[in-house]
Amino acid sequence: MVVADSGPLMALGKLGLLDVLGRLYGEVAIPEAVYREVVMRGSEQGRLDSLQVELSLRRGNLFVAKIEKPVAEVENLPLHEGEKEVLTLALEKKARLVLMDDMLARNRAKSFGFKVKGTLGVIVDAYRREFLSYEEVRIVFEAIGGRSDIWIADALCRRVLESLKPVGHSQTVANGE
Repeated sequence: MVVADSGPLMALGKLGLLDVLGRLYGEVAIPEAVYREVVMRGSEQGRLDSLQVELSLRRGNLFVAKIEKPVAEVENLPLHEGEKEVLTLALEKKARLVLMDDMLARNRAKSFGFKVKGTLGVIVDAYRREFLSYEEVRIVFEAIGGRSDIWIADALCRRVLESLKPVGHSQTVANGE
């Protein structure tokens, strides 16, 4: 199972790439707090990414999962509610991958033993699986840099892009996490 936080969902929705989640990972779970943040509050604010997430839910690429029981060691962490629910759900379901962009939350997820990827890691996975071409990745990374509503540093996008080689070349692809 893969569990996603709001950051990658919103960024991929804004970039028109939310469909790659289902293609890459099958079904992706989101906890109720992430649903409330992205879909409910997002639609109240007229955000396009909230519509994209809602469509992915209706298509079955994403699903909302309920937390069975809070985990004390997660509840006391200095994280947002959605991030806490992502970690709790991932622990309950023994997730193989957690999708998060926030560095503090990512570090906490790693401390629980989870493999973690952010928005750029998802895009790199899509490139590796040849769902996106090198040129498409380049365009997407440039678009990220030109947007004030996606909080991923230009320098990080450049570094990840520089580590990629067009598919079919022998250079090792960076992990893109």
